Amino acid sequence: MSERLALYSYWRSSAAYRVRIGLNLKRLPYDIMPVHLVRNGGEQLAPAYAEHAPQKLVPMLVHGQRRMRQSLSILEYLDEVWPEPPLLPSTARGRQRVRELAQLVACEIHPLNNLRVMRFFEHEWNVPQPEREVWMQHWMVEGLGAFEALLDGHPSTDAFCEGTSPGLADCCLVPQLYNARRFGVDLSPFPTLLRIEQACLALPAFDAARPEKQPDAP
Repeated sequence: MSERLALYSYWRSSAAYRVRIGLNLKRLPYDIMPVHLVRNGGEQLAPAYAEHAPQKLVPMLVHGQRRMRQSLSILEYLDEVWPEPPLLPSTARGRQRVRELAQLVACEIHPLNNLRVMRFFEHEWNVPQPEREVWMQHWMVEGLGAFEALLDGHPSTDAFCEGTSPGLADCCLVPQLYNARRFGVDLSPFPTLLRIEQACLALPAFDAARPEKQPDAP
């Protein structure tokens, strides 16, 4: 790799957390470019950042002259440019299953409880914090319950979401469980997810990506 990667990230962003895991699994060196999502009203809203990230979100990955947004597309880019170790299985069936699980988190759970949704509830509709948290908890429980059900019959010999090595689905699951704990979700009904999370966090790639280990963490 001739050009070092730069990841625009916020320590507690679950979408950025996914990409940090993927970069670590690929053993790719990268620089963290912190974007504080709360300070000064949100640094992601500043014109200098928004010029390159029109959705005003993190993560954004820079590789040479290329700027990439959206965590799942970034992870698949990494998998295509640096195929080893793979984030997606070798079979079409396996890839479909892993994408299904990853998108359950990234497209169904996360968009309903991210920061900009909560800000809209607070500032436009004056929804009190307890009600906002009930909203978040409800959709996290719904989504994680579906994830658990899709892993019904998951072989105990498979430490991860698909097979014996972590991949795209695991990159999405672990940050979502972090978010769920942050907002007081009871995770005891999801034993398979917790077992997979434990296996993931035992790996250096996942451990190094933890929010509290980021350079911009307080």
